[in-house]
Amino acid sequence: MTKTMRVWAAGLVFAILIGGSVITIAAPQTSYAAACKDNVLTFPTWYRGLSKTTGTDDPATKDVDESTCEIESPGTGTDGLSTFIWTIVLNVIEIAMQVVGYLAAGFIIYGGFKYITGAGSPDKITAGRKLILNAVIGLVISLLAVVIVNIVLRGFN
Repeated sequence: MTKTMRVWAAGLVFAILIGGSVITIAAPQTSYAAACKDNVLTFPTWYRGLSKTTGTDDPATKDVDESTCEIESPGTGTDGLSTFIWTIVLNVIEIAMQVVGYLAAGFIIYGGFKYITGAGSPDKITAGRKLILNAVIGLVISLLAVVIVNIVLRGFN
């Protein structure tokens, strides 16, 4: 009985490995990564709002706008250059604020761990509560800063 089970298990593993490989090779690849993304792991790219877009939004041909990652020239005059610089500065600020937000979330988890492992010690429990409170305050400030940066950045575009 166990030998039969081993044979069936080996056959199943073989079918999954070989079958999966064949399907991966034989299946048509319908989508690839876009040439240019505006976000990388939820962080905006430093050039967001500065790259050209090409193509049309024609559903019949399935041709959609694609960003070519070619940064547009800031234009002539000081107004175009200042908009160009402020767009980059606001993108970098948003990246920094998101990093702060992720750190705050990590500190909330760490504070919760300290609170749970306080083992009835009032000092450890108070330290854990204080860490959680400070991290939540930092998270709220970070989220508000990201919102403000996005509002200001939309004003430039």
